[in-house]
Amino acid sequence: MNNAPETLANDPVALLRWYTDAGVDEAIGEIPIDRFQADAGPGAVQPAPQAEPAVQRPALSRPVISPRSQHDVGDAAQGAAHLAQAAKSVEELRAAVEAYDGCGLKKFASSTVFADGNPKARIMFIGEAPGADEDRQGKPFVGVSGQLLDRMLGSIGLDRATNAYITNLVFWRPPGNRSPTDQEIASCLPFVQRHVELVDPAVLVFVGGLSAKTLLAKTAGITKLRGHWYEYETPGMVRPVPCMALFHPAYLLRSPQQKRFAWRDLLAIKQKLNAALPV
Repeated sequence: MNNAPETLANDPVALLRWYTDAGVDEAIGEIPIDRFQADAGPGAVQPAPQAEPAVQRPALSRPVISPRSQHDVGDAAQGAAHLAQAAKSVEELRAAVEAYDGCGLKKFASSTVFADGNPKARIMFIGEAPGADEDRQGKPFVGVSGQLLDRMLGSIGLDRATNAYITNLVFWRPPGNRSPTDQEIASCLPFVQRHVELVDPAVLVFVGGLSAKTLLAKTAGITKLRGHWYEYETPGMVRPVPCMALFHPAYLLRSPQQKRFAWRDLLAIKQKLNAALPV
């Protein structure tokens, strides 16, 4: 049943992202049905269905890169990991990211969107990728979605200026606001992992399905990931950190009926943060 907003009918890309955010990651029914032939009557000759070759279809969450580029993913991740591990503070990591040229998105972006908020906060939020407003201002979540996120944080006593810290999975805006590719994510991921290690939050929140699936190494969509607590850990962390996936504000703007679930998750995050020992 199609519950997509009518406003997305003329925007295939936005419609695809709406279905992806809602957790739709596969098509049902690979062989089309000829309704005219099916209605031709009992005497009509039904053609035998043609078997389709098995095709490995990519997930809808982001564009897939070609197999011949797989070695580039490894090279990009290796170079980023070396630079990330050399950073001993958040400011050193920021400088490393700003000087890094291993992600192809950088050449099309106006600015590097590293982070915003208090790096000493006990809670850290990781979104997906900068949009046009973020690209112009050089800060994550400053557009319409960011304004909603600020209200969401305020509802549980958080404010990015004092007790919240926000970053993204990639640091540069993908052209046309498309989802980042595997290669682009791989080139930024070591910096994101090191970012978490340096901030050392008491609670970690993944804003949106892409950041949740990537950092949790899960294949389920956001509707299945949200509402549950997980543990995030890297070799450089002193301890695992409790984490939860949260609906992206952009998705909530398109699907306001889902806000009740986001509110439940926010209350759970508040309770976990209050129960966590000071870092």
